[in-house]
Amino acid sequence: MLSDIDSANNLVELFLKRADEKGDLPFLGAKKDGSWQTISWRETAERVCLLAENLRGLGLKEGDRVCLVSENRPEWCIADLAVMAAGCITVPAYITNTERDHVHILDNSGAKAVIVSTEKLLRPLHGALQASGIAEHVIGIDDLHRQQSGSFTFHMWDKMLEGDAAAARKAVTERMAKVGRGDTACIIYTSGTGGAPRGVLQHHGAILCNAAGAAAILIEDFGIVQDERFLSFLPLSHAYEHTGGQFLPISVGAQIYYSEGLEKLASNIEETRPTIMVVVPRLFEVLRTRIMKQVHKQGGLAEKLMNTALEVGERRAAGQPKFGDKLKDLAVARLLRPKIRQRFGGRIKAMVSGGAPLNPEVGIFFEAMGLTMLQGYGQTEAGPVISCNRPAAGIAMHSVGPAMRGVELKIADDGEVLVRGELVMHGYWQNESETQRTIQDGWLHTGDIGHLDDRDRIVITDRKKDMIVNDKGDNIAPQKVEGMLTLQPEIGQAMVAGDRKPYIVGLIVPDAEWTLEWCRAQGKQFDCKQLQQLPEYRNAVRAAIDRVNKDLSVVEKVRQFAFADEPFTIENEEMTPSMKIRRHKIRDRYGDHLAKLYRS
Repeated sequence: MLSDIDSANNLVELFLKRADEKGDLPFLGAKKDGSWQTISWRETAERVCLLAENLRGLGLKEGDRVCLVSENRPEWCIADLAVMAAGCITVPAYITNTERDHVHILDNSGAKAVIVSTEKLLRPLHGALQASGIAEHVIGIDDLHRQQSGSFTFHMWDKMLEGDAAAARKAVTERMAKVGRGDTACIIYTSGTGGAPRGVLQHHGAILCNAAGAAAILIEDFGIVQDERFLSFLPLSHAYEHTGGQFLPISVGAQIYYSEGLEKLASNIEETRPTIMVVVPRLFEVLRTRIMKQVHKQGGLAEKLMNTALEVGERRAAGQPKFGDKLKDLAVARLLRPKIRQRFGGRIKAMVSGGAPLNPEVGIFFEAMGLTMLQGYGQTEAGPVISCNRPAAGIAMHSVGPAMRGVELKIADDGEVLVRGELVMHGYWQNESETQRTIQDGWLHTGDIGHLDDRDRIVITDRKKDMIVNDKGDNIAPQKVEGMLTLQPEIGQAMVAGDRKPYIVGLIVPDAEWTLEWCRAQGKQFDCKQLQQLPEYRNAVRAAIDRVNKDLSVVEKVRQFAFADEPFTIENEEMTPSMKIRRHKIRDRYGDHLAKLYRS
């Protein structure tokens, strides 16, 4: 199996090989009309090839970019593969993008066509298409209400799947014979420290290298077989799910079922009975809270067993087991863990956490409950997985595991983690200066500070870059949000925070001139401390933040804010001589203020 992945020239070639092997066995599953329905490998391959040839029929050619805006569903996978099979490049976009976000991606990528799933997702996209004026074709997966299209033409999904399947397959096979591992497969946009999202050029080999490394862990540590089942939950527009939740299962010939969303995730897990799940820490935190509440509610033996499991698990993680722990663990294994595992479908082999740091307490909880938790580490620029904990190397909650197969690591003199290998991107789309800064002598500079422990496992201790990674794994560029806030007349300075947290919060320094004018208009005394206590003053500043929020995506919105005690200055060491805010100094001073915003 690994040799197939290693020898594949491109992702489409590997998919078609797996489709030929699996034939009429189920591949993609989704819930429709109250029941789970599947599409076979053979049928998926036919749809991929037909869509690819119809995309060519629209005039698309090698290297053209096609934007994909859709929630997780079978058509996402089919569209992604078809775009590549047409010789084009997929440009995934988040379904939470604002019109402004879409304009940037369409303009920057120069996408000639867009595939969009629903009427709801078309609304913010439609204005962007009009503003950009580059895309010539829009393909609607569902039946879309055709608005005035302007410079582009609407096409319906079903029509794009018509044609001679055999002829389409032959054409795709011939075309893919000319596509190599070094050719670009997709451009995945990720927020940069300057604010504007940057397009990461992921080539076929980068994703194949990642898939092979992950497959090796599953094969060697878990003995995966041919009937593995993944439950896809994270956005496929995120590199983590794109590789781990789509191309990894394709690589190993596994099934992919698509979750209906967070609200129905628990029931979806029980119904689909997955063997592998790729998730972010926030999901584990939610599931942990639910399980603990349910067990506490039961009380009695169940609660006692859970407490015992956690005590034993904490001692095991600390390397300080006590006499009698094995006997206690046997009782937990017999009376509690089977019930917990059943809530996860009863077949789960491993849950892989990535995209954001995992709280060790959460990891210990699931390990204590008998569910194998693997914490990984990476970034979009590296395919995206760089390392992953694995049983063979000894799982340690303080680390993100050893480097995956095909990954070379080095720790720079300043502690920065450097990465080299086929998984490293070829650069940022139309951004040579940032590419040269990030990749030097073949080494990807991750921007993360860390070291290797005595078993060559990576331990991340800090982040050189300022990027905020929330508890769901979303990347937010603080400079972008702060820049938009300080454009408002009411706001002089701002710093936003939210690393490992559920939402973004802000620390605000009101503009002095605006405040003086506000006081005159309201007949109030100009006293900053007293003003901050006035609801009407706070509401005026809140209104400015709300104006900014209208142009931000869901994950970027500033939900809560606090006032700073004084402006950020060079004198109080909260600004550099070049007038950039010193985040660590501000966080040190206002840490309690920011923490309270998550309790209010």
